[in-house]
Amino acid sequence: MIDQVFIHMISGHGGNGIVSGRHEKFVPRGGPNGGDGGRGGDIILVAEPNVTTLLEFRYHRRFEGSPGGRGEGANKHGKNGEDIQIPVPVGTQVWEADTNNQLADLSEPGQAIIIAKGGRGGRGNARFATSTNQYPLLAEEGELGEELRVRLELKLLADVGIIGLPNAGKSSLLASVSAARPKIANYPFTTLEPVLGVIERFRDTFVMVDIPGLIEGASEGIGLGHDFLRHIERTRVLVHMVDGSALDPLDDFRKINQELVQFNEDLASKPQVIAINKLDITEVRELQAEIREQFKDYSEPLFVISAATHEGVDDLLNKVYEVLQETKLRDATTKIEIDINNIPVLRPRPRREPIKINKQGNVFVVEAPRVARIAAMLDEQDWNARIQFLGHLQRTGIVRALEEAGVMSGDAVRFGVMEWEWE
Repeated sequence: MIDQVFIHMISGHGGNGIVSGRHEKFVPRGGPNGGDGGRGGDIILVAEPNVTTLLEFRYHRRFEGSPGGRGEGANKHGKNGEDIQIPVPVGTQVWEADTNNQLADLSEPGQAIIIAKGGRGGRGNARFATSTNQYPLLAEEGELGEELRVRLELKLLADVGIIGLPNAGKSSLLASVSAARPKIANYPFTTLEPVLGVIERFRDTFVMVDIPGLIEGASEGIGLGHDFLRHIERTRVLVHMVDGSALDPLDDFRKINQELVQFNEDLASKPQVIAINKLDITEVRELQAEIREQFKDYSEPLFVISAATHEGVDDLLNKVYEVLQETKLRDATTKIEIDINNIPVLRPRPRREPIKINKQGNVFVVEAPRVARIAAMLDEQDWNARIQFLGHLQRTGIVRALEEAGVMSGDAVRFGVMEWEWE
């Protein structure tokens, strides 16, 4: 059972830097003081245990980060755009819609990833000052945010997992309490895929999943053990089904719990409700007091039931619902701390941007994003600003790259949206 939704995200654009100078009495040559623009807001996906479905995204499919503020005089930095944190269920996988590449698997509570990084703020003219250019007329446009369309996919939407050895009666229980119709037969690994059913209780619902039967060695990958155990990780409460007609029900119970511990100790700490099944068999009914005595050292609630006749099942489900509500309440009051400074970025930007020169017809196109952002802020009518821009091109190696590409006087050269006649 897969729930999926497509969403569109645009992180915030960076704010523009500005050209500004000090204008103070008794400071005749005040120098540049144009501040940098603020960075744009990031869009962050966070795995939140209190979120269990992707339903919210059916009504809200577009997210836009806030832009960074424009720099100001007196070297004042523009305000950073606010980040957007989007809560998703634990176990959400993130795929790029256009390429179908997997981008992230948010499998742990509190796990977060910056899915769209906000644009960097543009530099103000104070950042361009050098010993030979003490009043720069250059500033930088803020960087555009990232735009991304992704598919969120949640492979399991289950609150309660039914675990136990093969033939313990897990599928029969799910079939008797929901509209789910798992295949039921008397052989191991009857259920090769988890089957989900919706359970109604007290005018509420929860989702129960029949986890395929585990065997000894599942934690080591025997059978399909690892796949099955991973499904259990995404549930809140476990119903531990035990075959009451088995030679040693207590030993069967211990075997499964041992597999949980060996695979992941957190699995063994999940709340469990024990269900001794097959009360419809005469021997089990006669031995139920003895079976209860065998389990007396365990604190988990225990019910003796018959999935076939439904005897004892209502009491079992009432207790499961009660434990589930307690677990949800505890999770809701447990605040997950996210270190905003250490969230991984899906596509880290390179520190140095490569310079590329492409010729399109008679125009030399310079592909250097930072230079294009300076060009976008340039006052082309100011001859001094043009000279300073040319000096910047020389310092960054672009003049040499253009000459190596064959540029001649009179050729058209394009920097982003600006086009010059090369001189």
